[in-house]
Amino acid sequence: MTRVLLTGFEPFDGESVNPSWQAVRAVADTPPAGIDITAVQLPCVFGAALDTLREAVTRTDPDLVLCVGQAGGRPDLTVERVAVNIDDARLPDNAGARPVDEPVVPGGPAAYFATLPVKRCVAALREAGLPASVSQTAGTFVCNHVFYGLMHLAATERPALRGGFVHVPYAPGQVTDRALPSLPVAVTAEGLRVITVTAARHTGDIRAAGGALH
Repeated sequence: MTRVLLTGFEPFDGESVNPSWQAVRAVADTPPAGIDITAVQLPCVFGAALDTLREAVTRTDPDLVLCVGQAGGRPDLTVERVAVNIDDARLPDNAGARPVDEPVVPGGPAAYFATLPVKRCVAALREAGLPASVSQTAGTFVCNHVFYGLMHLAATERPALRGGFVHVPYAPGQVTDRALPSLPVAVTAEGLRVITVTAARHTGDIRAAGGALH
């Protein structure tokens, strides 16, 4: 049985919910067959989020880690390709920290690629009738901080561990007063199930267009 660690974030930036955690919890409540899932909520705090992630990895010894975060304004499930070694916060985290142009890991590589089959996951989502795309940037806030920290942990301490990051849209209740895209949490959770199963079954990716012009 494949052991999978799923993480989502607590609410931030004045929101009362975070669909990443709502969806992750839903997947853990009804996991795909043959997959043992542990769900962990991360604080939206630089540093502390990585501490919580490391503790969860040590405790659960997963084969695969899929971290999930909210990307308000994005219309679809976006599977991230690359994490960069920079914290550059447009707004404070939940502890009030706002790092600017600081490395996630001093002296670490400039970037890491996800070790999930990114394009295969996107193709599986679309085949399931769910909106999805490859993303070339996880931003420079706590999501990228966690994504980079996860991949650095795998590269330096746990070479058998595979991992990656997925951004999800707002939930409908978050956009009742603003014209922004959203997805029901149940749909987002189904998408995470598809990604989890695809990543658990396949290590190799497919060759398909997934680039960006800008």
